[in-house]
Amino acid sequence: MSTAATIKSLREGAFATLQSRLDQGGALQARRLANGTVQLYWRYSLSGRTSREPIGIYDAAAPPKKLQPTTRGYGIAAALEKCRALAALHAEHAATGGLRQAREQRRRDFQARQSAEAEKSTRTLEKLLEAYVAHLRTQARRSHVDANQIFKSHVIGAWPAIAQRPAADVTPDQVLDMLRHLIEAGKGRTANKLRSYLRAAYQCALDVRTTASIPVVFKGFDIVFNPAAQTRRSPQFDRADKRPLSRQELRTYWQLIRKRPGIEAAALRLHLLIGGQRIEQFVRLRWGNVANDAATIFDAKGRPGQGPRAHQIPLLDDARRALAVFAREGTFAISTTGGNKPISVRTLAAWARAIVAESVEGFQLKRIRSGVETLLAASGVSREVRGHLQSHGLTGVQARHYDGHDYMPEKRRALGVLLDELNALALESTRATKPVPGSRARRSR
Repeated sequence: MSTAATIKSLREGAFATLQSRLDQGGALQARRLANGTVQLYWRYSLSGRTSREPIGIYDAAAPPKKLQPTTRGYGIAAALEKCRALAALHAEHAATGGLRQAREQRRRDFQARQSAEAEKSTRTLEKLLEAYVAHLRTQARRSHVDANQIFKSHVIGAWPAIAQRPAADVTPDQVLDMLRHLIEAGKGRTANKLRSYLRAAYQCALDVRTTASIPVVFKGFDIVFNPAAQTRRSPQFDRADKRPLSRQELRTYWQLIRKRPGIEAAALRLHLLIGGQRIEQFVRLRWGNVANDAATIFDAKGRPGQGPRAHQIPLLDDARRALAVFAREGTFAISTTGGNKPISVRTLAAWARAIVAESVEGFQLKRIRSGVETLLAASGVSREVRGHLQSHGLTGVQARHYDGHDYMPEKRRALGVLLDELNALALESTRATKPVPGSRARRSR
């Protein structure tokens, strides 16, 4: 009986041998399934035990000499070719269990590859950057917002293939490509910030083996070197555009907000009268940190891992009057939601721009801080006192460990100098706008 006839005569569930004693060993068999299709098998034995290995569905329309399966299944020639391949694999592993053992090993290898791929997906550059942002957030460092935005825009969004690579495989050349792309787009300052954040993220993954305060999640990235540290920053983009407000510009600004009603001007007066503190710290002032003669904000800049540093600022009478415009309710002092949430940095800056309008060319609220320091320097306030007033430059062993003086008297005197200067400037402006007595009469003569 021919092969085709044998297959056609198969009853449901019955096996039939199509070719026996193949050159490489075993036999080709067929079985009709309940749905009417015919399944082909390679029948083999090892140590007296017989087994069958499924090959595939029989395709009666397959070309008789075609050695590869069709989209519908296997012809006889293709099935015999598959038998030869299985027989070779069976013989190769005969000493360790034959085809069954080979299949089990392949299954384990496949699972191992899948597991390795799954593990790699948790050790990507994107995951490292997410861990670093979370670490900054846990430390209450405001830079976590900036870092997160830069990573999402200029790494994960701009370089998705690199972001999905294992962080340990990222190269200095790839980091340079990211930085170069930003510089060529006219974002040199952002390029330097990205380099700094990348360098810090990788450094956490390196230091996790020696520093217990770094979360253990960084250990899983298996970082052995820092690709961002192998690059150089571009110093020409680090020149901060402080442009402190000049004496005349501060006079103009003070005149605009000095007697203006509303919480907008009151918030701007308070910000100026306590020395132009960092805006992101100022807007988060809490009522619980406001006393009659002083307020405390928290400086999150500085050394990583040490948490925000309390920064106490004296409140002069004019500052207390500005603060009194806000209802003492809820948690946050500078608020439009009953103290439930602080206003945002953008909101305060928008208030200032709306009031100043075109009165000061190129006005930015951040220029208040440097303008105050410049004015105090010109008025003879020492660099040390200015640093304590504005909470900057407080570095070194002496400042961190040995100098326990709170500098409140000096800060109060400095704020008094600032207020005197502002009032003097306002007085000069008032005098300049008043006509000189008798001038009209003289002009009429």
